[in-house]
Amino acid sequence: MPPRQTLLNWCDQTLQPQLFKDGAPNGLQIEGNDQIRHIITAVTASQAAINHTITQGADTLLVHHGLFWRSEPTAIIGWKKQRIAALLAHNINLIGYHLPLDAHPTLGNNAQLAAKLNWQPENTFGEQNLLNIGTLPENQRTLAQLAQAIEQTLGRTPTIIGNPKQPLTRIAWCTGGAQWYFQAAIDANADVYLTGEISEAQYHLANETDTAFIAAGHHATERYGIQALGKALAQQFDVKVQFFDEHNPA
Repeated sequence: MPPRQTLLNWCDQTLQPQLFKDGAPNGLQIEGNDQIRHIITAVTASQAAINHTITQGADTLLVHHGLFWRSEPTAIIGWKKQRIAALLAHNINLIGYHLPLDAHPTLGNNAQLAAKLNWQPENTFGEQNLLNIGTLPENQRTLAQLAQAIEQTLGRTPTIIGNPKQPLTRIAWCTGGAQWYFQAAIDANADVYLTGEISEAQYHLANETDTAFIAAGHHATERYGIQALGKALAQQFDVKVQFFDEHNPA
């Protein structure tokens, strides 16, 4: 059972949160047990994830999406009070890593998604180097083939903008809510850009630039980084780690 600070130090050394300008705090968000023996990993610190952590008797909830965001009101009321109260009542640590977990070259959401789909990463680019670009395998060289591979891997039908027969070679991607980076992907000469979400503007941009756009789900594209981080912690320390997933169509 490592002390909490020892585990946090390892995470900070591995993920390097000081290199990022983030809209959320990275690291410890709610202080719980000093010793860590059982971690539940989840995409988001939802009430369902917190309840599962309590049910499992775990002392730590490790997430990608924590409880505190720069754009949110600071008052601890309503649903936020309920979540925090449950964590405090059961002395559970809440640890979150946002952009550092997206960007890590092996454990990160972008790297893990590429590995799941057999893409060959080449470079990172764009804001804080959060975007990736690389080459698609031979069996994903049309938009229809790529869409089928994504659906089979993620278990979710993606939103596709483009001609299904459109030939593809180079893909740019950024997991989560990164639809606003589409222009950067176009400027990088990608044939297709994948992220988690789509807004109204991306439909027109895809049609007018002949660059395909794929929204594969915010939750669906970000399930793998937190699992990879949890497995790394289980190997590094004498801790039990389990992943909690919940259906989220967004």
